[in-house]
Amino acid sequence: MTGPGVGGSGQPVSAVVEGEAGGPLSCGSCASPVARGERFCEACGADLGQPAPAAGPPVPPEVATTSRTCRECGGDVGADGYCTRCGASAPSLRDHFTEQPAGWVGAVCDRGIRHARNEDAVALGAGSEPGSHAVLVVCDGVSSSTDSDVASLAAARAARDVLAVSSPQGVGTATTRVAASARALVAAADAANAAVIAHTTSGPGNPASCTFVAAVVDGPLLVVGWVGDSRAYWVPDAGDAQLLTVDDSFAAEEIAHGVPRAVAESGPQAHAITRWLGIDAPDHTPRTVSLDLDGPGWVMVCSDGLWNYCSEPHDLAALVATTGRASGPEPLRLAGALVDWANAQGGQDNITVAVARVGLTRQVATAHSTQPTDTSASQPKPPREEAGPDGNVLS
Repeated sequence: MTGPGVGGSGQPVSAVVEGEAGGPLSCGSCASPVARGERFCEACGADLGQPAPAAGPPVPPEVATTSRTCRECGGDVGADGYCTRCGASAPSLRDHFTEQPAGWVGAVCDRGIRHARNEDAVALGAGSEPGSHAVLVVCDGVSSSTDSDVASLAAARAARDVLAVSSPQGVGTATTRVAASARALVAAADAANAAVIAHTTSGPGNPASCTFVAAVVDGPLLVVGWVGDSRAYWVPDAGDAQLLTVDDSFAAEEIAHGVPRAVAESGPQAHAITRWLGIDAPDHTPRTVSLDLDGPGWVMVCSDGLWNYCSEPHDLAALVATTGRASGPEPLRLAGALVDWANAQGGQDNITVAVARVGLTRQVATAHSTQPTDTSASQPKPPREEAGPDGNVLS
């Protein structure tokens, strides 16, 4: 997207620890002193904008620290973040990380080729039984805003934590479960928005912001909520694939007025979003939709780093089928192969792909719209501008 970490409780945490009574700051990883505003610890190389590993449940090391092996020559990376053999700077493993809480779900989040940092984020939760219950959250930081990489990670994890404990998980009728999941998605968006605001720094420039999309798999029921232009797709093994979300963007408005999708999504304002999470968001209430899954297939949640190259549902289904034959049916391998494919197309944006493999059999598929009232018309707000592949802001 070109709109910060949280602990297990869903509350924002920081990798910078402040002393008593506002005393000196220290690194949350190694306790070395750091200056206010520094992004990386000079002693251990930890990203100070990321969650502290000691706060709450352990933070995945691939998100919290830099690589210990040099990607340039294979040498060891020292405590200062530089290779002891060739002197190259070690990239943060925030540039490329994976999540897989259960074997039937998986996600890959990658910096891409053209961007200097990874502003996408993903957070997953899942039960061990395939097809039982899963939460997939993707947030895409708006690159024209300050600290969007921090905002997106905070938002994704905060939303995941809410959905992991508040989703119905098979309780009640389909109607009550849809309503409960929709309420949970609204609460998740609230938590994500609060996490973004908690990591918003004062001063000039655009405040931190990001998109939001979350999918909740509850047995045969899928409920999705979103703000912005990150997407959710249903890709069945048999039958037509479906794009479940409608982008909050100028491009989507043009499509609604009859402009062909390919034209609208390649125009100069294709990535100007009209809703987002953040302190200046006009309305962060997610729109929601539900689907009764009628057979085996893939639930996919992704950022525009993937769908930029493959937007139409039938095209994406063909890509998934082709990629799956080469990578195999394992979700993490499929997600990684799709990220690799997007990078092969140019990798002009950060790329996140989260998938869940479901294999349920149902006789009837129905879709239920549970869209909340849109109040943004009474609170006009200019669209959040995105930076294009060349780094310039699209207007």
